[in-house]
Amino acid sequence: MDTSIMFTPKTIFSFMLTIEVLFFWSKFLLRSLSNVHHSLQKKFWFPHDLQPKLRKYSSFISKSDNNSRNETLVFHMEDALLRSSSLFPYFMLVAFEAGSLIRAVLLFLAYPFICLFPKEIRIKMMVFVSFFGIKKNKCRVGSSVLPKFFLEDVGYEGFEVLMRHGRKIGVSDLPNVMVEGFLKDFLGVDVVMGREMKVCYGYYVGCMEERRNGYIDSLNQINGEEKINSLVGFGCLGKTLSQEFFSHCKEIYLVSKSEKRKWHNLPRHKYPRKLIFHDGRLAFRPTFYATSLMFLWLPFGIFLCIVRACAALFLPCRIALPIFAFSGIQGKVSYSSANERAKKSGGTVYVCNHRTLLDPVYVSMALMEPVTAVTYSVSRVSEMISPIKTTRLKRDRESDLKMMKEMLKESNIVVCPEGTTCREPYLLRFSPLFAELTDDIVPVALDMQFSMFYGTTASGLKCFDPLFFLLNPHPTYTIKFLDPLPASKSFGAGGKSRYEVANFVQTEIGKALGFECTSLTRKDKYLMLAGNEGVV
Repeated sequence: MDTSIMFTPKTIFSFMLTIEVLFFWSKFLLRSLSNVHHSLQKKFWFPHDLQPKLRKYSSFISKSDNNSRNETLVFHMEDALLRSSSLFPYFMLVAFEAGSLIRAVLLFLAYPFICLFPKEIRIKMMVFVSFFGIKKNKCRVGSSVLPKFFLEDVGYEGFEVLMRHGRKIGVSDLPNVMVEGFLKDFLGVDVVMGREMKVCYGYYVGCMEERRNGYIDSLNQINGEEKINSLVGFGCLGKTLSQEFFSHCKEIYLVSKSEKRKWHNLPRHKYPRKLIFHDGRLAFRPTFYATSLMFLWLPFGIFLCIVRACAALFLPCRIALPIFAFSGIQGKVSYSSANERAKKSGGTVYVCNHRTLLDPVYVSMALMEPVTAVTYSVSRVSEMISPIKTTRLKRDRESDLKMMKEMLKESNIVVCPEGTTCREPYLLRFSPLFAELTDDIVPVALDMQFSMFYGTTASGLKCFDPLFFLLNPHPTYTIKFLDPLPASKSFGAGGKSRYEVANFVQTEIGKALGFECTSLTRKDKYLMLAGNEGVV
């Protein structure tokens, strides 16, 4: 019996690839371990004249605001600004949103092993798992997903220190691609000194550059001709302070861990820039514990998603609604005279704000009658699986107006004039096309609370939007049918312009929900989150 091994080109290639991967990891770990002592020594060591510069955080409170305005603050983002010390949630967001579910599972399984290493190596290992193989020009998680979670983790007291200074330099141990969008766009930081990622043929290789260049040039640029001793440092007591960045500071204020535990969350109304748009599927902060609950929920959630979807597609509303309630979907509906008026006239336009793709479906269920959904942009898959009739507009005013008038003769229609969804308590600009259809207009105020997954996306696959919504354990829909549009405020009988009608309806819905009205559009949202104009 011949037991010799056949060395085919395929087996030779597999063997060489395995050896190369093992060699890379062994080299990476050995190099990291050998540099731990030197890196820590470099971070802990300061010149002798720096020691008297250290100050307690409490002494900063008594400083004059005028003096602070003339100083440049050098702060460490993770140690001096964020309340939580764990970086796992941010890498999990990168792995899940920019990568895939498989990558997120790998990071989750590897994290207990990663925790055995010092902080510097932990960060490098999480960077490798989260970023390896991701295309650089497709990775927008740093500007579209992470800012929301960073803002929710900012300590109000640390934020006040930041805002008291005229010029700000943010230092971070995280990759620049993760923190730059948050620090510059939402906190107004002048210079961000994070870690640059290595790129090969347009893809991240999962490694960071060892050195951060351009710090002195940045100091000279933002300080102009002022002396360099106008720098003030802000860090955390007991944490490492890099000599490279903090040795130039005339004073360094350190906050203790016990003081940070007393910090409060930054209130939403204190955000320097309003958080209106953000992307991503995860609706919760993915700590290790919360992520473990998500993975435990997924098998049961998928089964529940199938049950809910089948009920919506194949069962009448009167039977489907109890199934929804039993499976955890909560609905709150309040009516006015609009419902009765719609039945008498037979041609009512229900104008609602846009929270998810299922808005027209829920309006139809609340009315207990079929309606036609008029959409500005929806995927073909969503059209095919919709339980109600759906019509796509062509974005040509004359042809769209003619088509909608024909549909209005047959049934009531539901239109979302924002043209896209908005997750936060804001209303985008209403397209005025609906105002010319009829004077029989009923505003409908919609709100939605997600418990685990967002049922909307700007950069992902929209055909999965309904599935992610149905995966939630306890989603809640709130529907308020407002009073019909008064004749004096209508386009026909009232003589108002279509823009005045659209603005009036937007204002009424905003009042009912407590949302703020804006003039932002679908184009603004997609340019910010996806880098395109949102054409599906």
